[in-house]
Formats: sequence, C-alpha cells, structure tokens
Amino acid sequence: MLSVPLAEAKNRLSELVLRVEGGEDIAITKRGKPMARLVPVAEPALNRRAEVAEVFKRLRSLSCGMRLEGDLKAIAREGLD
Repeated sequence: MLSVPLAEAKNRLSELVLRVEGGEDIAITKRGKPMARLVPVAEPALNRRAEVAEVFKRLRSLSCGMRLEGDLKAIAREGLD
C-alpha cells in the first residue's frame, strides 16, 4: 500500500484517484501516521444483482429433472443424521 503525506495528497489528488481506480489502496498520513485510506468503491449493487440472478439460473438448470420424494422436513432431518 502506498503511503502519501496529507500535503502531498492534496496536490496529487487526481493522480491518486486514478491509481485507486486501478485497484490500488493508498494511505494518507499526517506526521508519519496513517490517518485515512483511499480505496476503490465497492461494485454497484446492480452488477451484483446480475451475478446473483446468473447463479440462480445455473442452479435451476442443475435441478431440472431432479425429484425429491417424501416430506421435505423428513429429508432435511435425514441429512442431519
């Protein structure tokens, strides 16, 4: 992780933000002590929803043709034994 003094970070903010966009974490220091971090923002929820939808789609395709016979509670209990 790159460490940058606060005064320098003020002057190089645009450059530092570009580096963070590239996936780098940057520590902002004051008198040699870390005070803050610049980190990439988490992936937007909309992209995560698409990923989750794709996982469920794959699960549905895997379960096609499978039949469970019996009571669901009994099947679950059987798996615990």
